[in-house]
Amino acid sequence: MTKYLPLIALAAALAVPGQAAAKQGDVQFKLLGTLVAPDGKIKDVELDAIGLPAGSQAKANDNVVPTVAVEYYLTDALSIETIAGVTQHDVDGRGALAGAELVSDAKIVPATLTLKYHFGKEGGIQPYVGAGPSYFIFIDEKPGATTRTLGATRQKMNDTFGVALQAGVDVPVNDKGLSVTFDAKRYFLRPTARWFAGNTEVLRTKHRLDPWVISAGVGFRF
Repeated sequence: MTKYLPLIALAAALAVPGQAAAKQGDVQFKLLGTLVAPDGKIKDVELDAIGLPAGSQAKANDNVVPTVAVEYYLTDALSIETIAGVTQHDVDGRGALAGAELVSDAKIVPATLTLKYHFGKEGGIQPYVGAGPSYFIFIDEKPGATTRTLGATRQKMNDTFGVALQAGVDVPVNDKGLSVTFDAKRYFLRPTARWFAGNTEVLRTKHRLDPWVISAGVGFRF
């Protein structure tokens, strides 16, 4: 996902000391189109009762979803932001598992709270950086077609704490609080995937999920 780094670099390049346009107590809503691009690489095999071949690896697919962000300004330059959305992903095999579907339709709620610092002059472009905790909630995941043929009847991803780093820019459109926004987040998470045959756990793997979450949309400040 290094191709998204120029967005972060742009935000840094535009950052100049000064007072943010928003004021303490302001609330900003953002309506966004969001690319969720996870890694999904197997970091460790903790249990293997089915005999994974050497060189087995995995990759989660990308998805584009609508999201909403709500931001509250603690001061003129500091704000806290949370996002809302649901994204769905499959996990497919790589390497010795190329072509295999391991996990099907895993839905993720990426609960995230970031503390953001805003740069820029009054009424101008507002770059920002941020960081904060995240908690990924996995819903309704299922064994993939390949793991079902091997006897897996149930699949579970554990809900996982992680951390998010963030950079972006708000570009004002008018003096009424309307803006265009671009945002990049990088999450760092290590969920565990489990496959079951009946009530017996037959495979357990830890994954480097680490998604890039790239958004663009409009903001409304009140």
